[in-house]
Amino acid sequence: MAVIETVIEIPLEHEKNIFGSFDENIKKIEKGLNVTMVVRDGYLKLIGRDGDVKQAEEILQQLLKLSQRGNTITEQNVNYLLAAAFEHETTDLAAIDSEVVCHTIQGKPIKPKTAGQKTYVELIRKKMIVFGIGPAGTGKTYLAMAMAIEAFKKDEVEKIILTRPAIEAGEKLGFLPGDLQSKVDPYLRPLYDALYQIMGADSYLRNVEKGLIEVAPLAYMRGRTLDHSFIILDEAQNTTPAQMKMFLTRIGFGSKVIITGDLTQKDLPSGNRSGLEQALEVLEKIEDIGFSYMTNRDVVRHPLVQQIVTAYDQYEKKAERKKQVSAAKKNQMPQSGGRGKDKHGRQIKEDK
Repeated sequence: MAVIETVIEIPLEHEKNIFGSFDENIKKIEKGLNVTMVVRDGYLKLIGRDGDVKQAEEILQQLLKLSQRGNTITEQNVNYLLAAAFEHETTDLAAIDSEVVCHTIQGKPIKPKTAGQKTYVELIRKKMIVFGIGPAGTGKTYLAMAMAIEAFKKDEVEKIILTRPAIEAGEKLGFLPGDLQSKVDPYLRPLYDALYQIMGADSYLRNVEKGLIEVAPLAYMRGRTLDHSFIILDEAQNTTPAQMKMFLTRIGFGSKVIITGDLTQKDLPSGNRSGLEQALEVLEKIEDIGFSYMTNRDVVRHPLVQQIVTAYDQYEKKAERKKQVSAAKKNQMPQSGGRGKDKHGRQIKEDK
């Protein structure tokens, strides 16, 4: 394929934001797409193979649109666009960025950052029950919390209920200091952190005192009917089938429910099936229930987290393939004991 050149204009006021510190964003695009970039007086010359240059130009135009909307370009933005380019997918980050869920107490807008997150937010708006499934760092819980707080502020619901199963991940509740609430608080800490950031500690505490916001372990949900509430069940991969059924049958009129989980990080005892896994099979054909599946491309934490998630995913797939090959070989091995079988497959009797 012939080498081509093309020139695009990058306004000087957006150059530093798009190029990144020490031109790290440009270097990443150059390396990822095997193109060369030369900067001169607000213009950027792209040199490389036709397809690579076109992909690099599209990424730069996307970054320019983001910058023009007032966003600080991050490494995650660049990685996301590169991943889409590698898979020959088109994505419009500016359109994704236009979806504002709410604002934090400091006024920072909370928005989806990937196509998977945008689909997740749209499902929450449309469906009564939504399952958000994906690896760590995809914003499942944080976006659900933002949607809950926004609905609460608009008086669309009367209260917010946040819950998690208090399953020990190697630690035992009985050895933790304090009363029962103190023991379960560490399991609910990520929910508190999101509430403080979006609502502010003072607003959160006032609403807790009024009983309008409730953060509690899943066991506290038994025997209740939850009407006109925005309910979030976090870490649902750690529920048992009985717990999941109990939770789903608590839902009352005027409520919205978000269930989040990562099926690769179960803390249940070995051999126990996750209630989340079962629910996905049982409920998949119910129209009013939405299912949003996010991948490692939707990870919006530090880029290293995305690499870790990908590495573990590849490792687990490789281990599963080895397990299947080993099982297949075992099934092909001849049965031991006795005198074997004759040519008709009948067991040969031993002489007495």
